[in-house]
Amino acid sequence: MNNDARYPIGKFVRSTSLTRAEREEAMKSIAELPEKIRNAVRGLSEKQLDTPYREGGWSVRQTVHHVADSHMQASGRVRLALTEDWPLITPYKENLWADLADARTQPVEVSLQLLDALQARWVALLRSLDEISWTERGYKHPESGAQTLEQVAALYAWHGRHHTAQITALRERMGW
Repeated sequence: MNNDARYPIGKFVRSTSLTRAEREEAMKSIAELPEKIRNAVRGLSEKQLDTPYREGGWSVRQTVHHVADSHMQASGRVRLALTEDWPLITPYKENLWADLADARTQPVEVSLQLLDALQARWVALLRSLDEISWTERGYKHPESGAQTLEQVAALYAWHGRHHTAQITALRERMGW
């Protein structure tokens, strides 16, 4: 961990390719996310859930809902990549999504339950991929370019750890 509240585990660094062990580690991290983020918010009061993880940042509640939103998008994008030839995906405005009423007010348990099911299905799909699919299937993102499925898996493994660390770092700073 570092002292930057925005990136407590550091910024994501995209590799051109992953080893089989690195792909396994990414899938393990994606599979473990629901339990890890649930543990990160366990026992927090409503007031604590509505506390931003940093000045100008999202609340813990918004962060949990963002993770569910983002991973739903990613899972769908992987499915597109497996059924279409390098589709151009549509980005979404995550800051605006995080400011929608449901992200600001719904209990975090709603998104935690969603993540339980979503990550289980997504990991099952990832585990079914053959070697060629990992490196030769993917999608085009209009802002960050072409991404192979192994790069996507690495990104979302990091993404889950990143947001979980934002929450746990806040807890440490606040003594919760």
